Amino acid sequence: MKAEFWLERWQRNEIGFHQGEINAHLQDYWDRVGLKEGGEVFVPLCGKSDDMLWLRAQGHRVLGVELSPLAVEAFFVENELKPEIRSVGAYERWSCDGVSILCGDFFDLEAADLKGVAGVYDRASLVALPPEMRGQYAHHLQRVLPAAAPMLLVTMDYPQPEMNGPPFAVAEEEVRHLYAGRYTVDRLYDRDILAEAPRFRNGGVTRLEEVVYSLHPRR
Repeated sequence: MKAEFWLERWQRNEIGFHQGEINAHLQDYWDRVGLKEGGEVFVPLCGKSDDMLWLRAQGHRVLGVELSPLAVEAFFVENELKPEIRSVGAYERWSCDGVSILCGDFFDLEAADLKGVAGVYDRASLVALPPEMRGQYAHHLQRVLPAAAPMLLVTMDYPQPEMNGPPFAVAEEEVRHLYAGRYTVDRLYDRDILAEAPRFRNGGVTRLEEVVYSLHPRR
């Protein structure tokens, strides 16, 4: 899945993955991450998510990274924010009122870009990637993150042969394979949401679980 796929989705406004409301799991489980007020939260593949505003309202600085300039611009325009825009390394950095978004490719991130990050919120990144890219994504994320940064991770799991992603199915076994070398992985919540997901149900999917994990660096 190449960058052009996501750029074209934003150009055609095919953004069913965008949530118009603050994610309920973020609100319910963010305190399990254990970040102090003021700590910077990294939101990979952030789109124009309003979850970033919620994190800012909890007293955190927020840093997102997003490939699509349309998504970045939409975040600031729709929230009536007037950003400062400047070039920083491989990125165009848009910033306003404690929220910054690096516009560019996630895989261009360097450790210096994330040096102030205290924690990570991933709702739409891991599930957005096909299996052949998830290992690369997780490896790169862990390479550039500060060693002490914990994570709140939201995934979906369903029989992958029953429907093509995105969002893709990510089983607990894979989460542990990708992250257990660095983190303790705790499963905080799971629920079958098939009854609330007509696209999956009408597509023939027989089970659709939403799963929430907290990941804390091993001591």
